[in-house]
Amino acid sequence: MTPRRPLLAALAGDQEIEALLGDAAQVAAMVQFELALAQAEAEVGLISAAAAAAIASGLAGFEPDWDDLAAGMARDGVVVPALLGQMRRRIAAPHAEALHRGATSQDAVDTALVLQLAAVIAILIARLTALLDGLDRLADRQGTQPLMAHTRMQVALPHTVGAKLASWSAPLRRHLSALQAVRRSLLVVQLGGPIGDRSSFGGQGDAVARALARQLDLGLAEPWQSARDPLIGFGGLLALLTGTLGKIGADVALLAQNEIGAVALAGGGGSSSMAHKSNPVAAEVLVALARYNAGLVGVLQQSMVHENERSGAAWTLEWLALPPTVVSTGASLRLANQLLGQLSFPNS
Repeated sequence: MTPRRPLLAALAGDQEIEALLGDAAQVAAMVQFELALAQAEAEVGLISAAAAAAIASGLAGFEPDWDDLAAGMARDGVVVPALLGQMRRRIAAPHAEALHRGATSQDAVDTALVLQLAAVIAILIARLTALLDGLDRLADRQGTQPLMAHTRMQVALPHTVGAKLASWSAPLRRHLSALQAVRRSLLVVQLGGPIGDRSSFGGQGDAVARALARQLDLGLAEPWQSARDPLIGFGGLLALLTGTLGKIGADVALLAQNEIGAVALAGGGGSSSMAHKSNPVAAEVLVALARYNAGLVGVLQQSMVHENERSGAAWTLEWLALPPTVVSTGASLRLANQLLGQLSFPNS
């Protein structure tokens, strides 16, 4: 993944979302998965209660050796083997081998991702709700004011500020409904074992999955290790959302042109050589992020092609493409709310 660039991140990044998707959050979620798996397996009798208790005790306050994890990731292509090695060294004998019983690396990584996305989706919903509320307040204040419509970049016919705002709000409301609905299909456990059929759980795979879902407060699903359509569909939804925000940004940038002056922006960006300028920075970045996410989702779509029961290539491609898609969406919503706070329609 592209290294973080603090200056560019200040413009087009999102520290809150990045932290939720970062290495520390992922490892914490994988530890949470392993603890919940041990409890679930003890509940159905696959491991002993003493083993589950030893795992919980041994992993209390666990802090990873990051250099060792990095070396393991480079060696194995996935961080879980190195992480399990560190975790097992903390668990009292003879219970260390009960950790991760029947599971595979993908179970830990995918369920951890779902736990991370649960927190992210809650933030996206809150920001989108705030944006819609702000648009409604602006419509209440200025919705009846006249505003010239433009089609194909040319003056068309008069309409109102309210009509313009409604054209922004309507798709955003659809995206909000879709985000709320996707939690039911996306926020589910992944538990399949080495080849995705739960055969490694001694006939108890479905019972373990049910108990695991309850432990983690996630939905129950059949193994989805090579069927990524819910996850890729989520990326597509994010591209729709940022596309709508990009359309809003384009509208604002055009309407803010000095020759048109249909909108006013408080606190626009300055110029190094033209003191009179107030550039529509937030609007411009919304357009850029919309186009960026459209490209990322095209890459993400390629990661649906899994060879047989697991693809290291497709999985790695997903890791490269999904996080920046999510971060860009968070940044877009942050900037859209900022832009709305700057925006007004001058009285005619």
